[in-house]
Amino acid sequence: MKRIHASKMTIILAIVLAIGFVAAGVHAGDTRAAAKLKAEKVDLNTASAETLSGLPGIGGKKAEAIVQYRAEHGRFQSAEELLHVKGIGSKLLEKIKPMIAVSVRNPDLPQRKK
Repeated sequence: MKRIHASKMTIILAIVLAIGFVAAGVHAGDTRAAAKLKAEKVDLNTASAETLSGLPGIGGKKAEAIVQYRAEHGRFQSAEELLHVKGIGSKLLEKIKPMIAVSVRNPDLPQRKK
């Protein structure tokens, strides 16, 4: 009976350790992605929805809303203009502000509509 009990404990311990290693790997991947975003700012005027969704707190829907706003209103003039996008408030803006940039004039982008 003790042999079976020890065997079960070994299996349980192996599973717990495996889960821990997988979780650590996933967390490390998230950390690397966040570090990359901090090193390379995301330009609001050129980023795709996929790139924007990599910002913390910006999922697919908010990223699409940012791209849609840019298409309807022209290039962003400042990061604060994100506050006009549905779902983005001042707390989220302050969180992502260090990770975003607003490019200077680009002839390939639609200009601000008057």
